[in-house]
Amino acid sequence: MKITRLPDVTPRPRRVAVGTFDGVHLGHREVIAGSDTVLTFDPHPTSVVQPGAAPRLLTDLRRKAELVESLGVEELVIIPFDREFAARSAQQFIDDVLVGALGATRVSVGENFRFGHKARGDSELLRADGRFETRIAELLEVDGEVVSSSHIRGLLLGGAVEYAGHLLGDRFTLAGEVAHGDKRGRELGYPTANIVPDPVFVTPGHGVYAAVARTLDPPGPAYPSAVSIGVRPTFVTGRGELIEAYLLDFDGDIYGATLELAFRKRLRGEKRFESVDALIDQMALDVDAARAICS
Repeated sequence: MKITRLPDVTPRPRRVAVGTFDGVHLGHREVIAGSDTVLTFDPHPTSVVQPGAAPRLLTDLRRKAELVESLGVEELVIIPFDREFAARSAQQFIDDVLVGALGATRVSVGENFRFGHKARGDSELLRADGRFETRIAELLEVDGEVVSSSHIRGLLLGGAVEYAGHLLGDRFTLAGEVAHGDKRGRELGYPTANIVPDPVFVTPGHGVYAAVARTLDPPGPAYPSAVSIGVRPTFVTGRGELIEAYLLDFDGDIYGATLELAFRKRLRGEKRFESVDALIDQMALDVDAARAICS
């Protein structure tokens, strides 16, 4: 899949799906269906227009591109979103971007999509333009709930990674640089790769999870993993929230590498243990459970 910034795009006939597409969830996939090009924004428009209200994101741009490519899309066009772009009127967005820059012959959006200065543009404005066909995808419901990025964020914060993955259409993943920690896991016989959560992105609720880990930079093989997210209540560390991944059957140094975790299932909540031995016994059970789920 070709990835192009809007200023570098070459006009050609395109079937364009437009949206923020955070998570590229099942609802987004309905919007994208039948499109050869996806037009999206980076950073998230709300982070520019109303920074205090910006949501924690489900996907970074790398992961979004990976998911869009998996849908058979030929080109991902990225709008470098800033205040100048936000000031464009809805009609300017249609004239300059959809028609002028992209040469859109079909435009596909979700029924709640808004665009242009002060979000004054909507699907009806698109439909009224005769220069391209407009496709409006209705909101998708699963189990009586509208599939939305905000709903999935709530599920993840509650630890429901398995169901969140179902609504996403793929495993929920997060990635970060492996950092040095207290070496506590090594002392307990379970050395962990530690990631400090990035406040820009969603982190699943505190607890222990089964996940599959792989390094992205440099690229490496996948390993079943037991992942703890929380503040390590059995120890007084003075540290904040931390993601600790024990990679099964792995022995190596990945400090400084980018590690991706694809979450499969929540094993249990975070708890304080009465003794270190009790913690070690539980960690052995967690590792066995993670192996059974991820292998």
